[in-house]
Amino acid sequence: MADVVQYRLERMLDELEDLEKRGLFSRPEIAEIVNKRRKFEYKLKRPSPLKQDFLTYIDYEKQLDSLRRLRKKFVSEDLKEQGIKKRKRRSSSDIAGVLRILGIFRLAVTRFKGDIHLWFRYLEFCRERGHGRMKKILPQVLRFHPKVPGVWIYAASWEFDHNLNVAAARALVQNGLRACPESEDLWVEYLRMELTYLNKLKARKTALGEDTGTLARKEGDVDEKQWRDENKDLFMSLDGKKEDVDGTDVQEGESESKKDTFREQGSVILQTIYSGAIEALPTSMSLRKRFLEVLDGIDLAHSEELRKEMMDGMKRDFAKKAEYWDWLARLQIGDLEKTKDMRKKDMLIRLNKAVDVYEEALESMPSTEMFSFYTSFWKDVIAPKGEDSQVFEPTDVSDKTVEFTSRLFKVFEKAESMGCITEDLAYHHISLYLELGRLEEARNLAEKFSNGKLSCSVKVWVLRVSIEMKWTTRESASLSKDDLRSVFELLQNVLSKVAISEAESLWHMAIKFFSSQPKYFKKLVETFLAFLTKENEGNVPLSSAIVHHVLQKDGLQRAREVYKRFLASPHPSLALYKSCIELESNLAFVGDKNALSNARKLYESALTTYNEDTGLWRDYYSMEIKMGTSETVNAVYWRAKKILKDTTELLAPQNL
Repeated sequence: MADVVQYRLERMLDELEDLEKRGLFSRPEIAEIVNKRRKFEYKLKRPSPLKQDFLTYIDYEKQLDSLRRLRKKFVSEDLKEQGIKKRKRRSSSDIAGVLRILGIFRLAVTRFKGDIHLWFRYLEFCRERGHGRMKKILPQVLRFHPKVPGVWIYAASWEFDHNLNVAAARALVQNGLRACPESEDLWVEYLRMELTYLNKLKARKTALGEDTGTLARKEGDVDEKQWRDENKDLFMSLDGKKEDVDGTDVQEGESESKKDTFREQGSVILQTIYSGAIEALPTSMSLRKRFLEVLDGIDLAHSEELRKEMMDGMKRDFAKKAEYWDWLARLQIGDLEKTKDMRKKDMLIRLNKAVDVYEEALESMPSTEMFSFYTSFWKDVIAPKGEDSQVFEPTDVSDKTVEFTSRLFKVFEKAESMGCITEDLAYHHISLYLELGRLEEARNLAEKFSNGKLSCSVKVWVLRVSIEMKWTTRESASLSKDDLRSVFELLQNVLSKVAISEAESLWHMAIKFFSSQPKYFKKLVETFLAFLTKENEGNVPLSSAIVHHVLQKDGLQRAREVYKRFLASPHPSLALYKSCIELESNLAFVGDKNALSNARKLYESALTTYNEDTGLWRDYYSMEIKMGTSETVNAVYWRAKKILKDTTELLAPQNL
């Protein structure tokens, strides 16, 4: 190993001498570089080097090469100011850094052939430096990872953009589709590449004066075309000629002008690739949506016919999927972020079209999923995601809120009447009343759901209890005996049916609400203890919350009694022990006389069950070092060493 490392270091001699000769690095700096490289080389020559060893070495060499180039630039500027001509010929140090990095990458991918991310880092480095090794690496990656679509896309993109070799790029994509026929990205990139090439040819014709325009569609073309289609009757000129919807005059009986060859070719290309993609992925709706997005972004011949054909195919194949109807409805209204700039009338027209789609979907396939999409749509209309601003102008905010929330309520009511109400829909229905400040209606609805179809829903019960708490305190902070009793009975009814882990938020809410009511808080603790006897492990955060509340309200002695009862439950968890130990340790630090003794008892009790837990022994040992004596420290240390055996290095003796 040492001979190989020494040989590799000796091969760096010419490069290092050149760096010193040109004044880029001093002799001490070069000595430091040699030491660093020697350490890295020894790591790579281990029997089983780690991937991180290679990456760390590569990062170091990259930083070193960046520093070399920066210093070379400063030296060149200094020579130029002194009137000395810049040396144009590249020396050994100019290329040695890149070659070394490429060599390390080669060793890394040879050892970790299956790491695709490492291969991509290798490729990206070659691309950034414009190194010719790229043409050798790409075939290797494709040979080792033929089932990774990203590799085929990367190779085709390099041939298309860098080498300007369209034939090679097309061949790579087609081979990739044979290897990965179910890759949506490959199909879409194939289409984009062919259309981009066609657009480049058209742009070249335009530059030569033989053609006009490009295949790229302007941003406003789609909306303008839709408006013209909806208002065809307005386009009649005064001289009796019929004006085409594209804005060109066509005499009756006169044939169309010469067709654009490139637009025709683009249309054929899209149809061909689309047919192949649908045959390979007949059940992928996202692929068809991506093809539609590409079609909407370009100007092709018969684009409307193509679009209609795609839409009809989607309806035929996905009419039974709620996702399709949700996408189709949102397609009618477009991007909700942009609708705030529309006129209210135009917005309502689009909105009604989207509503018609949802209603049609509910007639053909009423389902809980469809109602979830429908309600989410209305929520996004009322308040677009990521925006505090409203869809309409500020003056219309109140009208819009009243109008659209009423329509959202109707959707919730329709879901209930059709038997499609779910836990989430009911939760959002009640929450909507709360957001609008309609507490009484929210309370009645929560009571209706919790006593009816959703009697086992934890989310609905939590919401109902929180509403009851708000209802009892809406007028005054002081609660009557009847109010307290009704809320507690409601809580007991829920908590007796649901496991602690499922209703943790409800337990915390109850502890906070009844913390100032000793009678009911005591009953709550008893209920919790009854649960602990049934369950294998107690809920540690909840147990800690109860202990801390008892500590604040009833004092230390009562808190100790409570946590001892928790630990007396069957199979107390290690986390529960640690929570109690933390409490006693904190008290010991502030001077409580009995706290240290109690903490030791807790450690001993925990170690009877968890005696092989290294962390527990380490914490025990650490506490004794801080607060115990030399005898107690040594006693814990030797006991731990005897039990843990091979992990005793974690408990090395420290200076007392």
